[in-house]
Amino acid sequence: MKRVVVWMFSLTLVISVSSQVFHWGPCPTPLVQPNFELNRYLGKWYEIEKLPATYEKGTCIETNYSLRPDKTIRVVYVRTRKGKVRTAEGTAIVQNQREPAKLGVSFSYFTPYSPHWVLSTDYDSVALLYSCTEVLRLFHVDYAWILSRSRSLPPETIYHAKEVFSRDNIDVSRMVPTDQHGCEGGA
Repeated sequence: MKRVVVWMFSLTLVISVSSQVFHWGPCPTPLVQPNFELNRYLGKWYEIEKLPATYEKGTCIETNYSLRPDKTIRVVYVRTRKGKVRTAEGTAIVQNQREPAKLGVSFSYFTPYSPHWVLSTDYDSVALLYSCTEVLRLFHVDYAWILSRSRSLPPETIYHAKEVFSRDNIDVSRMVPTDQHGCEGGA
């Protein structure tokens, strides 16, 4: 019976991370945006490319960040999947005032905040985000996003963004573009 449980757990784990990007060992510790200005970062961002994530399938993906009266950040995530616009609302917080680019994000009252680090942004056109989840310090799952204030970015900007990730030992070789064609409305 124990073998069956271990086998089922292993199979579930493999299936759940099969479209994710995982690596052996602990998460890397990339540099984040120095002197991060949250108020300039707020607003609408479109997803240009990302590392695959099972929970992030769809097209026309965008996220809108706005400050709530209690100083938490409202995060509205919008995507189109199977012809329907789907919206999720979450909360982000600055987890450490000394490193305000290290946000924590949660889309449920029952889950802890996951890291959502702004590695680089010019606030006006591009932002590079990174998150990592460790499993028993044996392996980690990487998440990375290239965001833009518009639905597209020049190829050279995307190339430079990937260089920034690589500099911080984040493997972005499996990044995939997000389809932003034929999109309207949103967050």
